[in-house]
Amino acid sequence: MGFLQLSLVLGFLGVSSGFGVDPSLRINVFSELSLGEDPFEGVSQVQGFHDESRAFLFQGTSRNVRATEEGAERMLKKLRNRGEFTVVATLKQEHLNSGVILSIHHADQREHEYGRFLELESSGQRNEVRLHFRTQANQAHTEIFPYTLADDQWHKVSLAISASHVILHVDCNRIYERVVEVPSMDLPKETSFWLGQRNSAHGFFKGTMQDVQILVMPQGYISQCPDLNRTCPTCSDFHGLVQKIMELQDILAKTSSKLSVAEEKMNGLETCYCERTCSVKGVIYREDDAWTDGCRNCTCSNGTVQCETISCPPPDCPAGTAPVYVNGICCKECKRECSPSLSTHTHTHTHTQRPIFSVHTPTIDKLPVPAGHDFCAEGNGCMEHSDCINLEAAACCSCKDGFRPLRDDNAYCEDIDECAEGKHYCRENTMCVNTPGSFMCICHSGYIRIDDYSCTEHDECVTGQHSCDENALCFNTVGGHSCSCKPGYTGNGTVCRALCDGMCQNGGTCVSPNSCVCQQGFTGKRCETDIDECTNGLVECDSRATCVNLPGWYHCECRDGYHDNGRFTANGGSCEDVDECKSGKNGCANDTVCFNLDGGYDCRCPHGHNCTGDCIHDNKVKHNSQIWVLENDRCSVCSCQTGLVMCRRMVCDCENPTVDLFCCPECDSRLSSQCLHQNGLLTYSSGDSWVENCQQCQCLQGEVDCWPLSCPSVDCEFTLVPEGECCPRCITDPCQADTIRNDITKTCLDEHGITRFTGSSWIKHGTECTLCQCKNGHICCSVDPMCL
Repeated sequence: MGFLQLSLVLGFLGVSSGFGVDPSLRINVFSELSLGEDPFEGVSQVQGFHDESRAFLFQGTSRNVRATEEGAERMLKKLRNRGEFTVVATLKQEHLNSGVILSIHHADQREHEYGRFLELESSGQRNEVRLHFRTQANQAHTEIFPYTLADDQWHKVSLAISASHVILHVDCNRIYERVVEVPSMDLPKETSFWLGQRNSAHGFFKGTMQDVQILVMPQGYISQCPDLNRTCPTCSDFHGLVQKIMELQDILAKTSSKLSVAEEKMNGLETCYCERTCSVKGVIYREDDAWTDGCRNCTCSNGTVQCETISCPPPDCPAGTAPVYVNGICCKECKRECSPSLSTHTHTHTHTQRPIFSVHTPTIDKLPVPAGHDFCAEGNGCMEHSDCINLEAAACCSCKDGFRPLRDDNAYCEDIDECAEGKHYCRENTMCVNTPGSFMCICHSGYIRIDDYSCTEHDECVTGQHSCDENALCFNTVGGHSCSCKPGYTGNGTVCRALCDGMCQNGGTCVSPNSCVCQQGFTGKRCETDIDECTNGLVECDSRATCVNLPGWYHCECRDGYHDNGRFTANGGSCEDVDECKSGKNGCANDTVCFNLDGGYDCRCPHGHNCTGDCIHDNKVKHNSQIWVLENDRCSVCSCQTGLVMCRRMVCDCENPTVDLFCCPECDSRLSSQCLHQNGLLTYSSGDSWVENCQQCQCLQGEVDCWPLSCPSVDCEFTLVPEGECCPRCITDPCQADTIRNDITKTCLDEHGITRFTGSSWIKHGTECTLCQCKNGHICCSVDPMCL
């Protein structure tokens, strides 16, 4: 389990004499980007919040403020796999602008998705701050904080993450405190660093920024808010200690395993002596043993047989003797000359010495020999790879095909390497391989055999033995083949994806040319139509709830006057009445009495009184029949009707030339108010909305704003987001779960009997590629195929 502390701070950078930062731990983003030195379109130097450093105004949508590869790597090298760091800045964002303050991401061009490792975004359209990051489980996550930064005012903002602990400060005041999935800063190579935008096409921040820095240290916001200095350890400090304990457990388990294996080996070594030997014809030879194999002297060296041909010296025989070959001996020996009757086989049985076997026919008078007599059967000196041949008066040795004699009687023979000596018949497209007594012609890769000596080109396309995708064309080439995707598909030929020219909307997948498979909740040829489960009668909510259709799904929302009792049910059965009279959430004036009703309340005038019918709204008196616009929502209109406050959204009349385009974006027909889809192929009018990569996006006056798609809450221990869907579902198998509600009281026992905490992982004993994890008392193991 890895624990990360990330402190992300955006706001004023004040000069504090009480807090200093080691220069080696500080990254000045403006300096790394060379702002003010290298010109960036859409960026100009302006007066900042203070005069102690430079400030820059970010305007337009044609800019490209991105760190160079060298600059990005210089910054990311300090951040990579670091446990804690802080980003500090001073900013003033234009009213209603939705833009990215900074983004560290890695783009996968094949999927056109961005792996956002760290991105801070401020939405002026929805009045919220968003933190995008990747978890240690490599899952994309977005944390949303409702707050307005885009108001043309300077703000101190700090967003600190310590392990799973998130704290949001605004103007040095703590606003939010949450627990999230632990972020990961395992930044791959070629990760990009952007300022004031997500990429060259989206997320343009409009406003002024100053003093943008990254402090590679915990709680660096103290440099701008010294009064927030801490005295207690952070969550990262605690989790760091837990991580060290887990690492020590893992080291202990591995060491114990290695020790056990070593002891077994040592016990075995005490009773044996290991030596590499050689085996020849069933005989075992030890290291450095030497022996004679025919006409070769051989030795055993490190388990390998090494032989050399014996060199025979010229025989120097004394008188009365002659050099002859003797069975079992390679070189000629001097033997006493025999009488003619004893020099060959005579079959008279009068000799007293066994005749010498020779390949030479004796130069003596031929003696009578029975026809067809088998001299070889009487014993011969022909060794391995040599055949015995009967002659008229004797027998001789002849080397087998593919072997040559080592001496002139052919009794001892050695293999001929036809390949090395060029004595083969292998033709083009083959490779000669020597074998005992012969050779083989092996076809080159991509060729097939014609006969023993020839090969021809192998047409993998015809035989189906190719690597082309089913949606690719195969072209046979010399020694191989090539692949090319069919029209309507794109890829490298081995992998082809259908091409729909961006027509699949709302997360739909292109499965064949101009054919989309829609995500759950959408339909249509281009997945352009949201299925309205509410109006289609596909769901039935409780009488105290109303069905609310959302892009891709729906939910049963408690009606006005009801609230969820905390025991969430999908059909709204957990909705119960709100007692507006007891809670004070009513608009009854002081001269009336509040009576609670099921799903509402009533303001009644006591008997004998003359009541005004006025209302109380936001602690202010509103007269009967008075109409007003909400201060925090200019698109909603409220009225006081006999003590009751009634509110509704403003009705849009696009024919009215004075219509408020902010509240009625669908009435904005200006080309400048249109937006471009993320794929760059579709345009949307102001007010249009769509779903992209599990985000709800909307076009408002030329700016695209996207936020995570709302999902129904799930109350279970293990959840999984099915492929092709955006929202998690409850499952019972912990090993399939994407997300686990960790319970530190539930532990696991590994194969060594060592206790493992929930979330810890280790390599299974006896393997190198099997990774095990403890998930709330359950051990889940999987094999990493890339490790094999």
